[in-house]
Amino acid sequence: MSINIVCLPGDGIGPEVTESVISVLNAVADKFKLEINIDQQLIGGAAIDATGDPLPAKTVSACQNADAVFLGAIGGPKWDDPNAKVRPEQGLLRLRSAMGVFSNIRPLTVFPELVDASPLKPKVLEGVDFIVVRELTGGIYFGDKHRGENFATDECRYSVEEIERITKVACELAMQRGKKITSVDKANVLETSRLWREVVTKLVSQNYPEIKLEHQLVDSCAMKMIQNPAHFDVVLTENMFGDILSDEASVLAGSMGLLASSSIGEGSGLFEPIHGSAPDIAGQGIANPYASILSAAMMLRWLNYLAEADAIETAVKSSIASGILTRDLKSESEIKTHQVTHAVIQNL
Repeated sequence: MSINIVCLPGDGIGPEVTESVISVLNAVADKFKLEINIDQQLIGGAAIDATGDPLPAKTVSACQNADAVFLGAIGGPKWDDPNAKVRPEQGLLRLRSAMGVFSNIRPLTVFPELVDASPLKPKVLEGVDFIVVRELTGGIYFGDKHRGENFATDECRYSVEEIERITKVACELAMQRGKKITSVDKANVLETSRLWREVVTKLVSQNYPEIKLEHQLVDSCAMKMIQNPAHFDVVLTENMFGDILSDEASVLAGSMGLLASSSIGEGSGLFEPIHGSAPDIAGQGIANPYASILSAAMMLRWLNYLAEADAIETAVKSSIASGILTRDLKSESEIKTHQVTHAVIQNL
């Protein structure tokens, strides 16, 4: 049985962490006697430089025909002009739309060995283990945009169908965990949030009566995520709120370089670390590849290669436990990206 993976290295540290993922996937293939075919394609700033398009048609076709897609990172100072007509981020938004990946899933766990890397007190981090489920293809990021001489507008729009399908994803995850969902909105101000709250409440009560559902305003949730993060199990929210809250949650773990994510649709899967392209350290060989490697584990689990996914996650935990930490996790560390990758492969 063969697995066909498209890798999109992108920009900044993207190619470096993608190289780590490819090495780990090749090691998994050897260990478990799998055939993993990897096809690298362009996206983001690299694609703009090569083709003038942040998401070339060739990349779209390859991703739509692959079993799964791994993305490194996109963007950087070279393409940072907010007034530019072509930007790297456009490639990612278009890719999500083309693949139909509407649910972004970001698990947050705190490694015991890395409690000191977090700015929060260790006592606050006890028992922290939750998942942010973010709607990915609707809301303000995809609404109509207008710019006049003295004004600008960004439409935030959600349909009942969009809210129902992301709620079902959160419910299925909650049923496998603590049967608790915190739905996050701004229903005291926004009409889309009032619709969101009504739809979520109705669907959960009618179809998942075992689940304990609570609603929180996004500003209140942002505070509680720092004050009492162990309160959460599955956090369900719309696109922009989810983007902000999941990045906030990364602080709990100590570094964005530890957090994996998946973006799932009907038969489509896009997997990526939550960190950006980190242009300030690109090319220095010091990027933390753990988030990317854990994203690869999520990818294999989604493809139903459970033993292989477990093996990667166990290897990562062993590497962290043995002190193989990059500079973002241990300020005085001289551990390089390739050394982390080697440690994970050795532990496999």
